[in-house]
Amino acid sequence: MIAKINNGASIFGAIEYNQSKVNESHATIIFQNNMIENYTGDSKKDLHFALRSFETHLTANKRTEKPVVHISLNPDPKDQLSDEQYAQLAADYMEKMGFQNQPFIVYKHADIDRIHLHIVSVRVDENGKKLSDSYEKMRSMDACRELETKYGLHLALKKEREFGENIIKKIDYQRGDVKRQISNTVRSLLQMYKFQSLGEFNALLGCYNIDVKHVKGEKFDREYNGIVYSAKNENGEIVSNPFKSSLFGKMYGFERLTKTMKNNAEILKDKEKANRLKKIISAAMKTAKTKEDFIKLLQSNGIDVVFRTNEEGRIYGVTFIDHENKIVLNGSRLGKEFSANVFNTLYNTDNQRQEQHEERHQEQHQEEHQHDEQEERRQEQNENQPDENQPDEQQEHNQDDEQHDEQHDEHQQESQEDEEDEEQDELEEQETSRRTSGKSSKGIDFEGLFGIFDVNLHGANYDDAAFPKKKRKKKRKKMN
Repeated sequence: MIAKINNGASIFGAIEYNQSKVNESHATIIFQNNMIENYTGDSKKDLHFALRSFETHLTANKRTEKPVVHISLNPDPKDQLSDEQYAQLAADYMEKMGFQNQPFIVYKHADIDRIHLHIVSVRVDENGKKLSDSYEKMRSMDACRELETKYGLHLALKKEREFGENIIKKIDYQRGDVKRQISNTVRSLLQMYKFQSLGEFNALLGCYNIDVKHVKGEKFDREYNGIVYSAKNENGEIVSNPFKSSLFGKMYGFERLTKTMKNNAEILKDKEKANRLKKIISAAMKTAKTKEDFIKLLQSNGIDVVFRTNEEGRIYGVTFIDHENKIVLNGSRLGKEFSANVFNTLYNTDNQRQEQHEERHQEQHQEEHQHDEQEERRQEQNENQPDENQPDEQQEHNQDDEQHDEQHDEHQQESQEDEEDEEQDELEEQETSRRTSGKSSKGIDFEGLFGIFDVNLHGANYDDAAFPKKKRKKKRKKMN
């Protein structure tokens, strides 16, 4: 069995939280000690009577800053006890812790996958004197070991006792009832851990698959600040709709968180609380060669580290969560030697540049290789299938020879035609001379006259007979 003791200043917050579980049928009251037992079933009236039971002690208190005690007793899930046994177990524990004469009320919660008890009391008596809290943690562990033996409970493992890993569980979206899971986990973390900023709180919640955001806006001409919670998966991706803090209670809201962080800042001014954390981190920084090794070394000592990086991979924030001392601190709060810039230089800059250089070099090599392959295939295709539209030099030479031969033949043909024309002209001249050689007594050459007409009648070219020889050649060329 594991016991967790949380001290606070508001009795209303502790009672109101448990009473809300009763109203939701997730909890029942199984034992009361020195309380006003006048419950009516009306939640408001029952809350009123519960608060009145502590009024005398709290009014008498003058010096104790956190007089309210909220204790959770967590048996192993395998332990099965009756309500009477659970009630007696709680009473025995409070007696061993010196609260047997104090007013306290015991709630049995069944809102998660195991039964656990919540006890609300005050650590000042009716005269306002504070009950001793010396060695309280050690006395609580001794009481748990004795009660485990008395009631036959499963023994809590050492690791579970130190870090409470079986108490706070990560949000599992697949299990359903996400609202209840978030409510239980956030409440436990608020009661157990000390943080000074919303960023540190978000880093803590991220370890349990929860995201928190600060929402600003304006309503009815008034500015407001709100808080919303969402569930995440193991990859850090938001998988649920946001839940307004008002759905869970005041302790989850912006005003209460702001007050809590302010109070935590006063507590964490004690630098000794961070000494263990700084020593472990320093040793891990000297030993770990990579960021992954650094994270594993811290986890082996009960410390989680959350690195925040931008799109370029640069580390711009780092937060450490010490689960043993229950403190959450940004690296800059521990000192300049633990700032984000130091870790970016140590685990990100050189390695990232080397990795990016190797990736770029490999990509360029692949591109060049692909380009060479494409060129080789293109050359092979050109050799096997020459382009018909671009004849080679031999083809051009052959075509030039053919053109030259054709021109030579045409020239010879024109010369032969000219010679034939000249021979025909000579024949026509001889024939004309012969026909004009005979004349009549009156000087009229009838034979020559009729010879000319005869030539015309038989289809001779009259114009050809009249033109000189050179002019006939030029005209023939034009007509051709």
